[in-house]
Amino acid sequence: MAVLYQQRRERVFTLLAGIFLSTLTMLNLIGLTRFIDLSFTLFGFHVPMIVAVGVLPYPITFLCTDLVSELYGKEKANFLVLAGLMVNIWVVFILWLGGFLPGVVVTGEVVNASLYFQIQQLAFGAVSASMLAYLAAQFCDVYLFHAIKAITGRRYLWLRNNASTLVSQFIDSVAVILITHYYAQALPLDPALPIVPQLRVFILSAYTFKLVVALLDTLPLYGLVYCLRRYLHLR
Repeated sequence: MAVLYQQRRERVFTLLAGIFLSTLTMLNLIGLTRFIDLSFTLFGFHVPMIVAVGVLPYPITFLCTDLVSELYGKEKANFLVLAGLMVNIWVVFILWLGGFLPGVVVTGEVVNASLYFQIQQLAFGAVSASMLAYLAAQFCDVYLFHAIKAITGRRYLWLRNNASTLVSQFIDSVAVILITHYYAQALPLDPALPIVPQLRVFILSAYTFKLVVALLDTLPLYGLVYCLRRYLHLR
């Protein structure tokens, strides 16, 4: 039975790592290609909410690290964060290599060159912004999760899940938006309007979206931890 449970633990970790790493790759490749307007009206007030498409799957990465932290411990969670950094570097390298090597020329023009280099430019901006923010946010998430767990033990999973995620995602939102604007110049800002209020809208929009998703994933987290503890035979 011990061998069976060990195999299950390896498979579940591989699955969580696969979801985590594929989500990071996806959001870095398409993250800045489109911005979505989720603005709404509340009690007669217009609430602006504009988020990059890459923000949509990003909260799943925090759910994965919280699951790994709870089931496998801090060391495995930190390993997953570092693996995500290596994936980012690999993505950047392949994008650079694809632009460096000569393309196929048809009737005097390189096929799909403008499309590729547009994606490359946006991805470089997304990766540059996300790498710094990602490291700060994910390590903060893991550290706070285990700091709270050291105080509460196995009780109050909802507290360490939400507290660690909400703090780390605020750090992530601020860092990503500022780096994306000042380094990559990839935000759809109106040059006729003041920059700071527009940046504030993007930061608050991204953070609000992540906050809502983080709160909604509390119940699924409890369910997954309960089921996986039994499936993996963890105490």
